[in-house]
Amino acid sequence: MKLCVSGLAATVLVFAHTAAANSQQIFARGEGDFSWDSLDQFEADHDYSGESITVFGPWLGADADAAEAVFAYFEEATGATVQHTGSDSFEQQIMIDSEAGSLPNIAIFPQPGLACDLAGRGFLVPLGPETGDWLEETYAAGSSWVSLGTCAGSDGAENVFGLAYNVNLKSLVWYSPENFDDFEYGVPESMEELKALTDQIVDDGETPWCIGLGSGGATGWPATDWVEDLLLRTSPPSVYDQWVTNEIAFDDPAIVAAIEEFGHFARTDAYVAGGASGVAATDFRDSPNGLFSSPPQCFMHRQASFVPAFFPDDVEVGVDVDFFYFPSYDSADLGDPVVGAGTLVTIGQDSPAARGFIEFLKTPLAHEIWMAIEGGGFLTPHSGANTDVYSDEIKKAQGEILLNATTFRFDGSDLMPGAIGAGAFWTGMIDYVGGKEAADVAGEIQRAWDALK
Repeated sequence: MKLCVSGLAATVLVFAHTAAANSQQIFARGEGDFSWDSLDQFEADHDYSGESITVFGPWLGADADAAEAVFAYFEEATGATVQHTGSDSFEQQIMIDSEAGSLPNIAIFPQPGLACDLAGRGFLVPLGPETGDWLEETYAAGSSWVSLGTCAGSDGAENVFGLAYNVNLKSLVWYSPENFDDFEYGVPESMEELKALTDQIVDDGETPWCIGLGSGGATGWPATDWVEDLLLRTSPPSVYDQWVTNEIAFDDPAIVAAIEEFGHFARTDAYVAGGASGVAATDFRDSPNGLFSSPPQCFMHRQASFVPAFFPDDVEVGVDVDFFYFPSYDSADLGDPVVGAGTLVTIGQDSPAARGFIEFLKTPLAHEIWMAIEGGGFLTPHSGANTDVYSDEIKKAQGEILLNATTFRFDGSDLMPGAIGAGAFWTGMIDYVGGKEAADVAGEIQRAWDALK
């Protein structure tokens, strides 16, 4: 889900904690199926007794508690103290801190583009080629994560500045197993099968999809996720990368084709609950409710891993509702890509302990602790982390989709300039489901991008 910031909030939520004082190690050392040996080895190699590091990022509430539970193991292993601050206006504050020369040791970015902007202005410190090598070897689809964390520095040279940590997943389709069983539908394993299932549901007199693009001032953003997913299933990842930087135009035939693929589902009246005219008018938070009505209003809903937060209270994930991977085309031979989001951990003020903190985040244990916390949304592409410690089977299954992905790409609209990714792209998708041609919509978005130059 995208975070929209239309200006500084009237009230800025900021919480500063010292991890040792405010969070305890919630899993006793040596217990369970955690990779304690990775912590033992890290502890043997790192001693920062008496040192302190500052960590600033977007995590608040339960996320802050979970992060500080992880940090507590770093503190115990090294003797260092972590002072963590979370803010709901991170993006604005980190710019202020950069200009003031008061960056934290560790800055955690939810927007890679902002991290690269600060890296290009010389505010961030490269993590070194060894981190790129480590990502390539350790994270599933490793080259994707190297690319995500790579930015041009102030000298123009490209280096790895960010380590992805705490990932979420968008490429999911939610469905009711009971409804599928009643009609003897199987889970599709390719886009060809998904389209065939869509037609079969219509032939059976039912409606395949619930799609809602409404989101107040952010109306339209769910359609951008569809287009991003479909572009990775119809064109090589290099096209996606060129698209989000406008190296290829928004009205390039490959982009227009991906928009039209979305239209295959969203602009066919028989395919979507409420008909095509209802897509823009339906709030994305209400849209999945059609899965649970009796009789069902729809059989499938494509949305990210966060969507259970909007399910009815009596719906049990894994029983009343389940999910499958939004599949790729067998005929396209583009592997199994996923779209997601997450945070990049960077160094703002260098120190031995800050370097050690990055090394700590490379240990399987630093991932497993958050994986195991009940209610946490933490997913990881770390191939060395034990997936059995995920807090529930749903998170484990989502984590395995991430591990099996051949390509990961960050939410494309979040990588674009705000006026495009959180503006013209959103409104263009509303115009498209309203009946405008894809090429015309894409051309208007490109003209908006040209106007920024």
